[in-house]
Amino acid sequence: MGEIDTLLDQGAEWMPLLTDIVINLAVGLVVFFVGKFIASKVSQWCEKRMLKASVDKAVAGFTSSILYALMFAGVILMALGQVGVQTTSFIAILGAAGLAVGLALQGSLSNFASGVLIILLRPFRSGEFIDAAGQMGTVDRIELFHTYLKTPDNRVIIIPNSSIMGSSIVNFSREATRRLDLVVGISYDADIRLAKQIMEDLVAADERILKAPECVIAVSELADSSVNFILRPWVNSADYWTVRADLLEQVKYAFDEKGVGIPYPQMDVHVHKQES
Repeated sequence: MGEIDTLLDQGAEWMPLLTDIVINLAVGLVVFFVGKFIASKVSQWCEKRMLKASVDKAVAGFTSSILYALMFAGVILMALGQVGVQTTSFIAILGAAGLAVGLALQGSLSNFASGVLIILLRPFRSGEFIDAAGQMGTVDRIELFHTYLKTPDNRVIIIPNSSIMGSSIVNFSREATRRLDLVVGISYDADIRLAKQIMEDLVAADERILKAPECVIAVSELADSSVNFILRPWVNSADYWTVRADLLEQVKYAFDEKGVGIPYPQMDVHVHKQES
């Protein structure tokens, strides 16, 4: 009986401590999950507000990602403090661990730094069509470590930010106008003056083609099987692909109607009979 009484006395002494530990742990978990939920909602709300204020979609997404990361880190510290972990010492440990992790994750830190540079330097904006890191697409959003592009066939391309900043970036949408660079070949027996006049008439008739800068139409090469013209009209960037397709189609129809031949690669073979 004496041993049982001793165990009961010890259990009674430990019970308040265990109760406090369980309560603190439960409260810490509640703080963690509730705080995480609030951080997510606040970051989403801030992104929506920035979009309503006509802030660029890429900037809004990047800012909301940083805000969520900072709030989530604060929630973790609050939850640990509630559990009883000394956050001051924990922060010091995190600093030392962060240095080690930073050295191990240089690529991720490089992506983050590149993301900051993209936001600051603004080589492209959301909705612009670019060629970066060997990929082409419309910029959808910029996040902490990656940039999301959408291709014309609705594929999503996720590119590390460091790859974008470490390569050439071609922005097809930044300028209001673009030049079409077309090569049109005619056969050697076709009338060069007639072919040039046909292309000039087609360019003059298309209202989408700008009058200034002036369209350039000239012979560029006497190739193996054709006489090649360069056809370089200027259009609004939004009309680039439609004008390109329509102009090529109209050139083909007009050449067929006027009897201007469009050649295809061919080879002449001469056979010589050797007399015995």
